Amino acid sequence: MKFRLFAVLALAVTLLSGCGYNQIQINDEAVNASWSEVLNQYKRRADLIPNLVSVVQGYASHEKDVLTQVTEARASVAGIKATPELVNDPEAFAKFQKAQSDLGGALSRLLVVSENYPQLKADANFRDLQAQVEGTENRITVARNRYIKAVQDYNVGVRTFPNNLTAMVIGAKPKANFTVEDEKAVSTPPAIKFDAPK
Repeated sequence: MKFRLFAVLALAVTLLSGCGYNQIQINDEAVNASWSEVLNQYKRRADLIPNLVSVVQGYASHEKDVLTQVTEARASVAGIKATPELVNDPEAFAKFQKAQSDLGGALSRLLVVSENYPQLKADANFRDLQAQVEGTENRITVARNRYIKAVQDYNVGVRTFPNNLTAMVIGAKPKANFTVEDEKAVSTPPAIKFDAPK
């Protein structure tokens, strides 16, 4: 009798350890932690923008269109409630990704405009803010890469046997990941033209 009970317990432990439940939970926590870091870096960028716009406005007040685009893009990003549940909603995730991409584009245009103003480029506050924005963009890239890897591990875990059986039982589904906005444009090599010597 004791041997039979021991055998049943040993079989239960073996089945539970091989079902992948714990690994799914570990991978889910890794996704949540890396997502929090992505949000942290995006927030850092959003917090820098008002100061940057303010400094640029002092030198380039007639660049209203660019300044307005940056302000509107930042407001659009702020209007999206970024919660851990966002990664489980592909439509909301795509909307968040587009808003962040729009903000990044507007910010790039703002920095390009600064090239037209030598006094602005010489301003110590502007240079400091520009360096912080560039550093933050690098941090965003690193955080996004970590998130992409965490989602990959999670998605592989919930889609492969035998973990996929456990995933079906507990309702774990693959999570959304960052994508390239225009894959066709990225896959097309740039045209390079050399002018003939005169």
